[in-house]
Amino acid sequence: MQVTKPTLSYWLVAGLGLVWNLMGCLNYITQTNPDVVAQMPEAYQTLIANRPTWATGAFAIGVFGGAVGCILLLLKRAVAKPVFILSLAGVVLTTLHAVVSSGASLQVALSAGSSVLVAVVLLWVAVAAGGKGWLR
Repeated sequence: MQVTKPTLSYWLVAGLGLVWNLMGCLNYITQTNPDVVAQMPEAYQTLIANRPTWATGAFAIGVFGGAVGCILLLLKRAVAKPVFILSLAGVVLTTLHAVVSSGASLQVALSAGSSVLVAVVLLWVAVAAGGKGWLR
């Protein structure tokens, strides 16, 4: 196991991933506020109102797990990997629900797909950093 310092790109990905996931956390919190939801377009209100509990839970696991995973990356902790695995599972379930609920809308698929891509990249970084001995 070689122990070297993480590269600048490691820190950038971890930091930008944290910002991305914190925005997801804010999105989740916003969607739990009935006053804010009431001001959204009707299509969003319907989607949020009809979302099953499991999809809401997956959404929370995806974004909060991603934020915690990024904090763990910034702290160089190996436990980031299993946290990112849980986060990715939450993101995939949320994406599947969103795509199916929207009738496989291209806009929804691209938007949700970007979340899956970010979750995969963050997991990949955690695995690679662990292999390079950057995580404790």
